[in-house]
Amino acid sequence: MRNHAHKIANRPISELKAFPGNARTHSKKQIQQIARSIKQFGFNNPVLVGDDDTIIAGHGRVAAAELVGMAEVPTIKLSHLNAAERRAYVLADNKLAQNAGWDSEVLALEMQSLIDLDFDLSLTGFETVEIDQVLDDWAASSSLEEEQSEDQIPELAEQVVTQPGDMWQLGLDL
Repeated sequence: MRNHAHKIANRPISELKAFPGNARTHSKKQIQQIARSIKQFGFNNPVLVGDDDTIIAGHGRVAAAELVGMAEVPTIKLSHLNAAERRAYVLADNKLAQNAGWDSEVLALEMQSLIDLDFDLSLTGFETVEIDQVLDDWAASSSLEEEQSEDQIPELAEQVVTQPGDMWQLGLDL
């Protein structure tokens, strides 16, 4: 494993070059979503560049930064990667993030918490229909779990003391 100290430096967008082999595409809608995120949260994820200022990771963020009128963006130079590693990292950076999943219960709880705080969830990149689906699925699974737990016979906390042949009298003593 390589251990390299990285320095973040603001670089003019005009000096950055798109990597021609970048296979990842960004729709206008997605660029607008990223731009809204930058406006709300700031530019918090530096663009990764090679020594020649070619973008390795961050093509969408650079396009969004231009859209919001930024002249420069934070960058990190990946000088320790050779040409083949830079090309491979362009793919890995996008694909490895895409391979992640979601914990649907935690996602629903986080979404509901933000809704309760009156936060605009569209800033997270989720569409309204996706948010509704996550919350509907969570509500349905929660009520199913409640129904199932009501039908369950609870475990006994203590050991049973009744033996075959014991007689029990139920009712009130008068």
